[in-house]
Amino acid sequence: MGSDNFSNFSRRVFLGGGAAMASGLAMPALAQPMANTVEIEQDVQSVRRNASAFRTLDWQPYFSTLRKGAILVDIESRAVHFWSEDGQTYKLYPSSVPMSDDLTRRGSTSVIRKVEGPTWAPTPAMKRRNPEWPDFIPAGPENPMGTHALYLSWQYYRIHGTHDTRKIGRRSSNGCIGLYNEHIADLFGRANVGTQVLLI
Repeated sequence: MGSDNFSNFSRRVFLGGGAAMASGLAMPALAQPMANTVEIEQDVQSVRRNASAFRTLDWQPYFSTLRKGAILVDIESRAVHFWSEDGQTYKLYPSSVPMSDDLTRRGSTSVIRKVEGPTWAPTPAMKRRNPEWPDFIPAGPENPMGTHALYLSWQYYRIHGTHDTRKIGRRSSNGCIGLYNEHIADLFGRANVGTQVLLI
């Protein structure tokens, strides 16, 4: 498939439903004051059309420990929170989330693999729904997983980047959690294999 053809394909198939499903972000529960030592990674300006607000959270209502660090994905607010193992660094990233509840998974998992320059292949369920999709896309600017990916212990689920910034802040994915490429690169450098992940 040529680059121009895939560009048209990617806009139509991967992103076509995003604008129709855009809505304001809900506030996460249990918002806490931000400690002086934390760092916030927000790009609210670039998602202002999709986002009403982000609020900082404390890790303790969600995790019993910060061993190996912790990632909280809030589906409703479309935000990813990260706490370092020592508790000194806190990051908050706007994200894309699954398009529908049937594509959404919630619960506890962990990072099992980190890949820079990920490749992509549709899951069997995706291929059944969309037989016209390609079987494989190599790493690069046409890859829907962006520049970096954190593979989770759940098969087919990832936290990854995207080359299309219009997806961020929207219900626009087929199940994974997407971040701006610069944000997934930052999270990639902070998370470890074994970092605990909770999707709520």
